[in-house]
Amino acid sequence: MLAGAASVSAQGGDLLARARALHREVPLIDGHNDYPWALRENNAARDLGKLDIGMPQPKIHTDIPRLREGGVGGQFWSVYVPATLQGAAAIRATLEQIDIVHRMVRKYPNTFGLATTAADVERVFKAGRIASLIGMEGGHSIDNSLAALRMFHAAGARYLTLTHSTNVPWADSGTDMPKLGGLSSFGEEVVREMNRLGMMVDLSHTSPETMQDVMRVSEAPVIFSHSDARALNDHGRNVPDEVLRLLPRNGGIVMVTFVPGFLTRDGKATLADAANHMDHVRKVAGPDHVGIGGDFDGISTVPVGLEDVSKYPALTAELLRRGWPEADVRKALGSNVLRVMRRGEEVAARLQKQRDPSTATIDQLDRR
Repeated sequence: MLAGAASVSAQGGDLLARARALHREVPLIDGHNDYPWALRENNAARDLGKLDIGMPQPKIHTDIPRLREGGVGGQFWSVYVPATLQGAAAIRATLEQIDIVHRMVRKYPNTFGLATTAADVERVFKAGRIASLIGMEGGHSIDNSLAALRMFHAAGARYLTLTHSTNVPWADSGTDMPKLGGLSSFGEEVVREMNRLGMMVDLSHTSPETMQDVMRVSEAPVIFSHSDARALNDHGRNVPDEVLRLLPRNGGIVMVTFVPGFLTRDGKATLADAANHMDHVRKVAGPDHVGIGGDFDGISTVPVGLEDVSKYPALTAELLRRGWPEADVRKALGSNVLRVMRRGEEVAARLQKQRDPSTATIDQLDRR
């Protein structure tokens, strides 16, 4: 028994060592972290010094010591604002959240580097820092304005989640009563303008009909920044198999999230459950279409074994234990999302030569 236990322990240690080595070879790029909102909730002035992630912060999931321990090479920082904010208030709050990311990168220059392209991510990672990217969460943040969308892109945002938990006037959410049956005509124009800009379309939170409409319209790969597989848990935030099967043609990825209620029906989840969802996406869509989007600091409970940003190597080790080839693990860690970014940049370069920025309005296209 003792010899057997020692053998199992040694095997686990070997897997963890292999996992950490992979994290040094390819950047682990997480699709969604809500530290900027955690800062806002804990500190109305949004003072980085009041929740200094340069030192351990046990009340939240994220700090620099644990990011380093977790082998994080790139992070999409969510600039989420709640859908209760609308119009100018939503635009202002989103700009304030973007400002948090820019100030954070400047405050910790030895740890973070701002990234807006795949080449930036690779450059920052090779310099031993964490590539910091900006992701917007919820189409309410643009207030039905393509001009606002362009200015958010200019400020560094590189994806927009089309909806949050409620519908927007031009796209249906997966957790609200459907009103449009997917995208409206203006919603299609939002997708086209995002393609022209090189801004990734994020389909987490959207309805299956919206997902399919976007994949019909988009010329660039999509992402699901923090979603799971609906076949394993029939939740409105998860991705149905019929959508997973569209990913090889589109080129997009599902970044599996750690939200316990999305992973399991009873909301009691472990690291193994997250690996199960990654297995399923890999099986149905293929190894080129899976990634990781933990949603740390956007969730109130966490899976056992994935308690904070230090735990990613344990998940990587579990994938290796399950027999994932190292090439597939590298894809899931970061190579897949880098490919999606590069392809989006190529599409944008082509489209910018073909057409000018769109001046369409929702009133024109949706005949309001």
